[in-house]
Amino acid sequence: MRFSFADSMIDPTFYAPLAQAAEAAGYDSMVVPDSIIYPAESDATYPYNGDGTREFLDGKPFIEPFTLIPYLAAVTERIRFTTFVVKLPIRQPVLVAKQVTSVGVMTGGRFGFGVGTSPWPEDYVATDSTWAKRGARMDEMIEIINALSSGEYYAHQGEFYQFPSLKICPVPEQRVPILIGGHSAMALERAGRIGDGWMHGGGDAEELARMRNVINESRERHGRADEPFEIHAISLDAYSVDGVERLEAAGVTDVIVGFRDAYQPGPDTQSLDEKLTMLHWFADEIIAKVR
Repeated sequence: MRFSFADSMIDPTFYAPLAQAAEAAGYDSMVVPDSIIYPAESDATYPYNGDGTREFLDGKPFIEPFTLIPYLAAVTERIRFTTFVVKLPIRQPVLVAKQVTSVGVMTGGRFGFGVGTSPWPEDYVATDSTWAKRGARMDEMIEIINALSSGEYYAHQGEFYQFPSLKICPVPEQRVPILIGGHSAMALERAGRIGDGWMHGGGDAEELARMRNVINESRERHGRADEPFEIHAISLDAYSVDGVERLEAAGVTDVIVGFRDAYQPGPDTQSLDEKLTMLHWFADEIIAKVR
């Protein structure tokens, strides 16, 4: 089992000392969220908290992940950074391929690219992107990113994107894994069909097991059952040794743990010392005992 530290929407000066402390304490990775804008007016709902409200995001600081991750990688040596998750369909795929490969090179391969479709129509309006067929467009974007990550010439003639033969340089020695986020039937099918892994957004154990089974069925149908596959999960089971063992037996490869309720509106009130205390408590009480 691998362990991912999660804290976001925090004082930007906290990120570097938290990443360094997580690495020293034995965490394997740190997850980095993505948010572009907060609209003045919206009737959209958030799919991953209890009541669907999005007011908790108002005024919260988000550092763009392709900026933050190289900064954190420069002050660490081992820990991996995974986006959780980049809103892919509101971006341009060749530019994203360049960003992904550049971060892969500059981090020495310590990068996992978690992606999803934004639930906010306003993100698409703000970036002049099309809301319709966003899932199909995301599939095509993943195809482009993976192909350009080879460092070889590649031409593309798809439904949404067309470009002549080109290549990008440099690319990392190992292709950056693309991890699919989302709980919808389409997202789970996509994870099994084309993903290198899946990122779970939280929920009870029964739903986690059901979604994992849907992904496994998709992998079987597409002849991918024997390929390496990561499952990153948020679960209360992660906070006990027995629970971690249950998750591992269920096929979870990475647990994501955090120590505050990020869905609360208003600014983060935890001090850096408080965050470090909880980070070290988990490392001592769970990580050290599991390993």
